[in-house]
Amino acid sequence: MSPRPRGAAPPILLVEDKDSLRTMLRLALEAQGHSVIEARDQPEAVAALESTRPGIVLSDLRLPNGDGFGVLRAAKELDPEMPVIVMTAFGSIQDAVSAMREGALDFLAKPVDPDHLLLMVERALAQRRLATENILLREELAARRGAPQIIGEDPGLHQVTIALQRAAGTDTTVLLEGESGTGKELFARALHMLSQRADGPFVAINCAAIPENLLETELFGYEKGAFTGAANRKPGKFELAHRGTLFLDEIGELPLALQAKILRALEAKRFERVGGTVQLQVDVRVVAATNRNLKAAVAARQFREDLFFRLSVFPITIPPLRDRPDDIGMLATHFIERFSRDQNKKPMMLAPSAIEAMAAYPWPGNVRELQNCIERAVILTEGDTIHARHLNLSFKDAAPAVDESPWSQIDLSGTLAVATQRVVAEVERRKIEQALKEAGGNRARAADVLQVGFKAFTAKLREYGLDATS
Repeated sequence: MSPRPRGAAPPILLVEDKDSLRTMLRLALEAQGHSVIEARDQPEAVAALESTRPGIVLSDLRLPNGDGFGVLRAAKELDPEMPVIVMTAFGSIQDAVSAMREGALDFLAKPVDPDHLLLMVERALAQRRLATENILLREELAARRGAPQIIGEDPGLHQVTIALQRAAGTDTTVLLEGESGTGKELFARALHMLSQRADGPFVAINCAAIPENLLETELFGYEKGAFTGAANRKPGKFELAHRGTLFLDEIGELPLALQAKILRALEAKRFERVGGTVQLQVDVRVVAATNRNLKAAVAARQFREDLFFRLSVFPITIPPLRDRPDDIGMLATHFIERFSRDQNKKPMMLAPSAIEAMAAYPWPGNVRELQNCIERAVILTEGDTIHARHLNLSFKDAAPAVDESPWSQIDLSGTLAVATQRVVAEVERRKIEQALKEAGGNRARAADVLQVGFKAFTAKLREYGLDATS
């Protein structure tokens, strides 16, 4: 086996407490052109992982301080694709098997055969190169097909991009979480174009934009005669997304009754059209998005717990624009170029005052707000420079007005029906408590004050948990 040129591969982290064995393995690896970083225990290995980002880890399972399992977990936390080979004594093969279950690529039994070690290292590095090439090829292919361009160099955004690439190689359900305007549909489209389903359809539906009584038929379709006006059979979004990706935007606004049917469709890949009896089977990858805290919605019984767990197999949180300050200028330049072309204008420059205004502004509407702001500025600017006055961000310095209105304390999120139900329930509960207090706890008198039947009143007490306290 001829030595490879130095620098042709990333360094190898060698973790072994016995100096003689570590030296022997280092010399064998260096003879083949590999660069080697040495560590004697788990803390040294973790520090080396964080400072050098090796291409492969070779670690003994038994270490004086920590163990190889800790090294393995630290490597996988840093980079889930990092190959880890563990070494163990001949009588401890079961430990090596356990390590492989936790993600180790392979194991070597001691005493280590250097030739076997070198072959294993070559195979691990080749596998790593192949995985990297596959990611790059997918990105190149997606770019050629016109995949959405994700702009920014923020580390948090970079982590989102890495997560998208990993999710793209699977059919796992992905939940995109983030504030309104962060570009969740853009990320969903990028995920689709990077996946093996890129040749299939990408079908999007906004669960908050469609009336509750129509949403089921939009998702699952309907049969002819299913209801008045159903003159012909109509396929739903699940059917239209067959062999592609279905993007369920604002999934947190799904009515509870419909959540159960969505869950069945996700688990069985089968469903029935509205008014139909035939089970339809589809091959669909689901990507969901929400700007709500679904865990809180589950706790408030506004969202099914089983559906939440089914959707959040692979959650990805998209950072708000205010957490990506260094990306604002880059995004603004991108939008200026795009809208200048649309307006048949020459690309404009940003004046220092505009750059300062954008940097100081909190961007509550995130990237969507920035995009709209730049589009308006391009239209309004007559010269070749966009100034702060063109951005209309002058109110950024104004202290936020204190809203003394009671509406500022009320949660108005969700659809009209959901928000109305929440507000009405809160008003009913407070009014009942007030009536009971005024009636000295006498239920009959309180019901009479509220002008409702006693049976209905007691039912409301149970509904709001007031029956034990009244």
